[in-house]
Amino acid sequence: MGVTIFVAFAILLVLTVPIGIALGLSAIVAILIHGAIPIEFIMKELTTSVNSFPLLAIPFFILAGEIMGKGGISKRLIAVAESLVGSVTGGLALTAIVTCMFFAAISGSGPATVAAVGSIMIPAMVKKGYDIKFSTAVVASAGSIGVIIPPSIPMVMYGVSGSVSIGDMFMAGIFPGILVGLGLMVYAYYYAKKAGYKGTSEKTSISNIAKQIWHAKWSLLIPIIILGGIYGGIFTPTEAAAVAVAVGFIIGVFVYRELKMKDLNAVFVDSALMSATVLIIVGSATGFGKLLTIEQIPNKIANSLIALSDDKTVIILLIIVLLLIVGCFMDTIAAIIILTPILLPIATQVGYDPIHFGIIMIVALAIGFITPPVGVNLFVGAGISGVKLEALSKAVIPLIIAMVIVLLIITFIPFLSLILL
Repeated sequence: MGVTIFVAFAILLVLTVPIGIALGLSAIVAILIHGAIPIEFIMKELTTSVNSFPLLAIPFFILAGEIMGKGGISKRLIAVAESLVGSVTGGLALTAIVTCMFFAAISGSGPATVAAVGSIMIPAMVKKGYDIKFSTAVVASAGSIGVIIPPSIPMVMYGVSGSVSIGDMFMAGIFPGILVGLGLMVYAYYYAKKAGYKGTSEKTSISNIAKQIWHAKWSLLIPIIILGGIYGGIFTPTEAAAVAVAVGFIIGVFVYRELKMKDLNAVFVDSALMSATVLIIVGSATGFGKLLTIEQIPNKIANSLIALSDDKTVIILLIIVLLLIVGCFMDTIAAIIILTPILLPIATQVGYDPIHFGIIMIVALAIGFITPPVGVNLFVGAGISGVKLEALSKAVIPLIIAMVIVLLIITFIPFLSLILL
């Protein structure tokens, strides 16, 4: 059955069947061929797996991101970021990355971050003479930070799959997310210096920074409320997601007055479609993963991996390579649900803290957002700029290398992830 399910899944991916459907269909094919388990097993998993209080955070964070993206919050965060780094060489590229870091503390989603920031920053960078491929690649890469800096939908999934604290995962993601942003900024600065991209004419000053922070005070208050409420024990991550929706709605409609009532229908529809897509993946991936568990495939993979070497460094490097490859072909959430029960026991067996390993796993899979053929951030960025996917895939390679270097730093310096716990 194990061989059948993987072969069926591979064939469906080659046929470009959507990942959520491919996971469910491959499990059904394996059951029909081998007949050891009733077909109702998959139907049951599709419903029971999403019947979870922590998973309520997913549709709420998606809705919060949509509301904030259309409520005028993005452009105010951009103004703050530009006041901080805009005058530096390649200032607009650095501004785009810093803005993605700000928005990551609100949205919890990579594609939502690219859409919210890229729709403003990519045209602005191109207008100032930046290469359109570089501009799109920068925003697509920085959008990956959306799932590293909390709140993060993949962190919710890892917490559920690995039975670890979602609040601890959120706390652990802060410094690694900032470090990924800094790594991307280093490359963006180097490229801008070589290409001759100047900063904005207005020099960085305390007064200008203070002015922009004051103008964006309500936008900047949102992550403080969300994360402060979680870490202060006022509400759970799931409740925080609902609070984010309420706060974003109030600010977008009544404070900034840029989110109109007529816009809400589109916001709800887009959020519902994205939530449905994610939850179908969750249900299918859970059934897929349980079939693997029944066949004891996770144990066999774990034993095989440990048999290759008893060296802690070699094992974690093999896991990272596996995650990077999987990220090229599989949705992040599906990968977390399927691989966490397999890889987490191996990581803990060789001495890795479950929270630290969770950050390693999420950063590695976040790189998958910009690696074809399933690099969803590339598709969103290309949709905004009109750049062909092939050209964008080449432009993003140096940024992928920068993220991999940061991933290795995070892996071998646990302090960066665990300092706040």
